[in-house]
Amino acid sequence: MKLGELVEALGGKLVAGEPERLVEGVNSVEQAGEKELVFAEDAASAAKALASTAGVVVLKAGSVTDYPQGKCVVEADQPRLWFARAAKLLKPALTATGVHPAAVVGAKVKLGEGVSIGPCAVVGENAQIGAGTRIEAGAVIGEGVSIGEHCRIYPRAVLYPGTTLRNRVIVHAGVVLGADGFGYVRDEKSGAYTQFPQQGTLLIEDDVEIGANSTIDRGALKQTKIGRGTKMDNLVHVGHNCEIGEDVILVAGVGISGSCTVGDGAVIAGQVGIGDHAHIGAGVILGGQAGVLSGKTVTNESLGVKPGTVLWGTPARPLSQVLREIAVLARLAKRQGKGLGNKTEH
Repeated sequence: MKLGELVEALGGKLVAGEPERLVEGVNSVEQAGEKELVFAEDAASAAKALASTAGVVVLKAGSVTDYPQGKCVVEADQPRLWFARAAKLLKPALTATGVHPAAVVGAKVKLGEGVSIGPCAVVGENAQIGAGTRIEAGAVIGEGVSIGEHCRIYPRAVLYPGTTLRNRVIVHAGVVLGADGFGYVRDEKSGAYTQFPQQGTLLIEDDVEIGANSTIDRGALKQTKIGRGTKMDNLVHVGHNCEIGEDVILVAGVGISGSCTVGDGAVIAGQVGIGDHAHIGAGVILGGQAGVLSGKTVTNESLGVKPGTVLWGTPARPLSQVLREIAVLARLAKRQGKGLGNKTEH
């Protein structure tokens, strides 16, 4: 792809070099070649990038004023983002392979143009798969499941009936979507448990990515929903009836109990646990291993903190407050230890 075409597609300003320069991919500063692109976010990294063998460097305006001969330089407000978007445009498109002879495709399945279905994949009756979508080896697509365009379902993923994926959704290996939620009713007399009906649906909106071995349960009587652009790491669990907003980040090990809501743009770090019927507000940041108790509402406004404030601990509260509490406890423990040490045994 020509550099001028990248700039036209992604914005920015070509301040050195020719727009006709061919760019074949992206790489690290240490490994990039003359047909590859690197990025820099400050003066120090810019100097290193310009001294490398990379043919093209994207950096912030004003980082450097003197450019080496023969180097192409693009100025962008967010070089890392420009680099990431360029990588997507430069990545070679996979060739459609059609339906593998070892795949099993049920009756009345609707396949869009350019669909690929790998060996030993199973597609249930009445399923719909949009144009350009890839179903990899061993994946199981349940009866009536609807998958949009240009999705990718990696090996061994399982999509239960009642699951709908919009467009450009990425489902990594081992993911289970639309399984029954963990809902039971206890007989007060005998102590036996009976499953509460798990007959709802699951909707995954556009541009969601779901990490390997993650699970999202269907609704009990209504819908579980994952909003547009949300990104889930590996080993994340979202319970039934949850509604996750747009552009949410869920890091590895997060567990969200049933009937929770998470607002747009929230960031939930690794191993955070959220009890049932809790509400996490828009833009909230929960630090690693934080906890939110059942039924609680956590918003920046309710806690009186500025957007971008990290919440930590259980129950989750501002990190600065938690650190003060830890310091106080440490001083108390130290004083207590000194007091015990001064006692004379008889």
